[in-house]
Amino acid sequence: MSLTTNERTIILAMWDKIATESEEIGRETLDRLLTVFPQAKTYFPHFDMNSRSAQLRAHGAKVMSAIGDAAKNIDNVSGALARLSEMHAYILRVDPVNFKLLSHCLLVTLATHFPADFTAEAHEAWDKFMSLVSSVLTEKYR
Repeated sequence: MSLTTNERTIILAMWDKIATESEEIGRETLDRLLTVFPQAKTYFPHFDMNSRSAQLRAHGAKVMSAIGDAAKNIDNVSGALARLSEMHAYILRVDPVNFKLLSHCLLVTLATHFPADFTAEAHEAWDKFMSLVSSVLTEKYR
């Protein structure tokens, strides 16, 4: 799956805005994931699940940092996320469906934070980009 030049431009332009709020967006995305898809809590048994917990905020920041790395390396997402792909497949053994669920939660969060920027075209670009990210993160499962 490849992104068009226009989709890459949209991702990078929005990432510049997202980066200024990435910790909060990450926290909100994880909170949304754990609320809407409670089965994901299985992977966080040691976390304080309070929506304002420091653990949720810290992990949300890590998630957004990885998405930022993917955006900054948009021509080599596979290389940018190789270590995370191995860790999630071999060490953490996260069910691959969770990456799609997280992607969906991120799209909803972006739409709420950036309603003017999250046009139908931006939604499509981000959906495609996050599908690429999810695909890369599940490469090692095959």
